[in-house]
Parts: sequence; C-alpha cells; structure tokens
Amino acid sequence: MKTRLIIKQFPLEKLLLWYDENRRDLPWRKTRDIYKIWLSEVMLQQTQVATVIPYYRRFLKHFPTIESLASADEQEVLKLWEGLGYYNRCHNFYRAAKQVVENYNCRIPDQPQEFKKLPGVGPYILAAVMSITLDIPLPVLDGNVIRVITRFYEIKDDISKGATKKKIKDILTGHIPENNPG
Repeated sequence: MKTRLIIKQFPLEKLLLWYDENRRDLPWRKTRDIYKIWLSEVMLQQTQVATVIPYYRRFLKHFPTIESLASADEQEVLKLWEGLGYYNRCHNFYRAAKQVVENYNCRIPDQPQEFKKLPGVGPYILAAVMSITLDIPLPVLDGNVIRVITRFYEIKDDISKGATKKKIKDILTGHIPENNPG
C-alpha cells in the first residue's frame, strides 16, 4: 500500500490578518525602540502580560534609556523589579546595559552575532528583539509556537530533542514574512 505525502501550507496570511484585527493594545507594541522591546521581552519571560505592564511603565519612567539604566545603582534597579520575580533576568539585563555602554558606545548591537553575546540574550530574546525592531527574520521558538507548529504539522517527535527543535525552526524559517518578520 502506498502512502501519500500530504504537504500542508500553514495559513500564515489568515493568522496575520487575525492578529491585525485582534491583537491586544500593549505599550511595547507602540514602539520599535530596541531598548524598550528588549526590556519587554525580558520582563515577559515566564510572567503574565497583565503583571508586566505596570512594571514595564514604571521601569521606563525611571530608566528611559540604556544609559540611564547602566548608570543606576543595581539595588535601585532591583527595587523597581521587586515583585516581578526571576531576579536573574534583572541582573542580566542590568549587566547587559553596562556592557552596551562600555563596549558599544551606548548603542545596542544591531547585529545578531553581537547582540547574542550580551548577558541574558538567548535564542528567544535574540530572535524576538531582532525581528521586531530590526526586521531580521529570525524564528522565535517558545512553548506556544512549538505547540501550534507540532499540532498543525502533526509532528510527534520529542520536542525536547535538538533535532525536533531544528525541524520546527526550519519550518518557521520558511514562513517568516520578509516585510513583517516581527
């Protein structure tokens, strides 16, 4: 018995249309400032959006630029982060801000290979920040994306394995719209 190979085309245009009509009005969606987007992505790691919004606004009120953050006392920064949890995120972001000021003349690196050298910048932060702010088409892999792609493409492989993640990343790479990768 022959098996037919069924190639599914992900309904990207429908998904983007749905997003345009239904996206939430969030403060970080009103900017393409790399510092502000980076901050939002760091704060949003394992934290609900509703929790992040007041912290994000308060943080930017006190530290509107990477320079202001880098020149602040770390205890002052941690005090503003208090209650958001996962304090390692804050330590890394603060250390990264200092490195940006010291090593990159206050300019957040706009090249992926440089940006990923900063403390706390892993594959997710790298892809999210670069695609949203600089239109660099890098696929974002998080639990939600993995769940949607594995269900849509009926991928049964173990998602904790590198080969499976590579397969998903390859699928996503083929779907990132060049005119709007973020």
